[in-house]
Amino acid sequence: MTQIKSEKYSIDISIGGMTCASCVGRVEKALNKVSGVLNASVNLATESARIDVTDEPTIEARLRRAVRDAGYEPRTAAQADEALNVSPWTGFQVVAWGIALSLPLVLPMLGDLFGRHWMLPAWVQFSLATPVQFVLGARFYKAGWHALKALSGNMDLLVALGTSAGWLLSVWLWWTAASDSMPHLYFEGSAVVITLVLLGKWLEARAKQQTTSAIRALHALRPETAHWMGPEGLVDVPLVEVLAGDVLTVLPGERFPVDGVLLEGQTQVDESMLTGESQPVLKISGSPLTGASINGEGRVTMCVKAVGKETVLAHIIRLVEDAQAAKAPIQRLVDQVSAVFVPVVIAVALLTGVVWVWQGVAFETAVIHAVAVLVIACPCALGLATPAAIMAGTGVAANNGILIKDAQALELAHKVDTVAFDKTGTLTLGQPRVIELWTERPEEEAQWLGVAAGIQSASEHPLARAVLTLAQTRHIVFAQVQHAQSISGRGVQAQIGGRHYLMGSLAWMQAEGLPLLPWQAQTDRLYEQGATLSALVERTDLGLTLHALFAFGDEPKPGAAEALAALRLKGLRLVMISGDNKAAAEAMARRLGLRPEEGEVRSEVLPGDKSNLINQLKEGGHFVAMVGDGVNDAPALASAHVGMAMGNGTDVAMHAAGITLMRGDVSLVGDALDISARTVAKIRQNLFWAFFYNVAGIPLAALGFLNPVLAGGAMAMSSVSVMSNALLLKRWKPRRH
Repeated sequence: MTQIKSEKYSIDISIGGMTCASCVGRVEKALNKVSGVLNASVNLATESARIDVTDEPTIEARLRRAVRDAGYEPRTAAQADEALNVSPWTGFQVVAWGIALSLPLVLPMLGDLFGRHWMLPAWVQFSLATPVQFVLGARFYKAGWHALKALSGNMDLLVALGTSAGWLLSVWLWWTAASDSMPHLYFEGSAVVITLVLLGKWLEARAKQQTTSAIRALHALRPETAHWMGPEGLVDVPLVEVLAGDVLTVLPGERFPVDGVLLEGQTQVDESMLTGESQPVLKISGSPLTGASINGEGRVTMCVKAVGKETVLAHIIRLVEDAQAAKAPIQRLVDQVSAVFVPVVIAVALLTGVVWVWQGVAFETAVIHAVAVLVIACPCALGLATPAAIMAGTGVAANNGILIKDAQALELAHKVDTVAFDKTGTLTLGQPRVIELWTERPEEEAQWLGVAAGIQSASEHPLARAVLTLAQTRHIVFAQVQHAQSISGRGVQAQIGGRHYLMGSLAWMQAEGLPLLPWQAQTDRLYEQGATLSALVERTDLGLTLHALFAFGDEPKPGAAEALAALRLKGLRLVMISGDNKAAAEAMARRLGLRPEEGEVRSEVLPGDKSNLINQLKEGGHFVAMVGDGVNDAPALASAHVGMAMGNGTDVAMHAAGITLMRGDVSLVGDALDISARTVAKIRQNLFWAFFYNVAGIPLAALGFLNPVLAGGAMAMSSVSVMSNALLLKRWKPRRH
């Protein structure tokens, strides 16, 4: 069980015994009745419930009791892990017994096709069918009884009713037949239906194991021990004993046990588990290290920075679990249908029997037709259609560096027709450098660089870091600053030795009253080069005085232009959002292959206005995805229909986005849209087949074209086909651009 606390918090409970979409509805109804529950969402494919609750001391115990009272088993964490890691053959013993007991009942039917009459005596048929009906099929009676007590229905109730009717009809025909006659009995129908359903559930369980393989594989990446540098030297300790600040040694070929930074040594690290990128990454002293990535050829020493739930791997696992536990919007329709499905089917079965009797057919024939309706109608596939596809889609996406936080983002992404990109750090490297420092008096350049470095020393902005890097490279002493204040989207103002300075965008300086006309030639020249400009200005009693202009340049990310071109070929509209002036933004846009003349560049956008721009695009009828990496992108990411955060960005951005691209690679945007489209296609295919089995099967059974055995086989195969179709998503691979 995982528990995440906030203003409200969520509880995950593993649940055993659910068999169909109706079970899901029953458990949700029971959980939502518990005091303190805000929302409950149950997933048939993962056999789990996620419940949003308020903080109450006994809430979890009461939730588990509600699940048990509804007729299902609330599993402990250990039981849930055991259920995930069972052998693929677990549970087949029951199926094998069913086959062994049912086969002798079926063989005489096959013999009839070849003119052979191998009909077994009635007492032998009874002896073979009864253990199947009441021992192997006991689970259907138990679950069906719980459903009846709750005044609802489920798959188990339909199977129990249908097969019991067939068994009872056979017993009645046997007991009422003349002593010298051999009546046609239907024991084989009931026994084979139960066996086929058990076989279908076993195949379904095997398929479920494959859909959860992504999470199991992620858990398996964690090493169990670490080489800890203790007071007495190197000691192997369990991973749970490792603390932040510890020093660990990692040998060649081993996985890094936790997140940290490299202290000593140099190595190549395989981070494919994190990014999906197979190329090793060079790590030197001070480089960040991610737990579960694989050390290359070097023996290295690391300092631990994060352990347990704070590691990147734990964060990835949580995101994948959240996505797989979530319920897609399309599933709500299925839930509404399932809520009334079983009662309607029972009514149709009764009506079928009555109509056939009214038409004058034998009573036993009418019962068999009614039984076929009950058996074919089991809504197993309906409950699995959506979650199975979502689990497979989110799992394969995670393996390729695309973390999908919620099912809604996965379902909606394929509708996107417009992709808006933040510029710095998303389309560009986000590591601008000072390409020119201009002052009216060149001999004062060092002085003003020291003042600028002092003002920017407390800022984390990429342009501030570029100023600091230049000052450090030239060994300039930073000025001592008092009362520095950051002005969002504009710059910084500070006092140095009683003098008041401002450093920031030219738009801000103009708004403060600085006339730029005297320096028009310099600014135009730098803008034409695609530079971003900042001014260092002093405020005096006479107004503002310009001391220096800083021109910054950035580089496009490798492959960004090609990725944007690929998105355009898909028919998507592209928009780049930048806080830079128009000339600088358009110059970079052209390097990226964007078309400013077609409205693909929005410049001079303040951080607070990005979300407004996204809303304008939405109001224009566009389905918008926003791609960003910074704290100031978070509102826009949340406003977009689909938010995509770069994995090399901030935690705030990743929290606001529905999808995280772990490599920070623009090409993953197209891949995320592609896996969304494929997953939604699988959901639609699954729902079509699930409804097709029922919509086509019920009339055929009611009209007498399906006997219970064929109906049982079709019902069992409907679940298997839905799961198998979803598993085809595991073959998906990102396109290499």
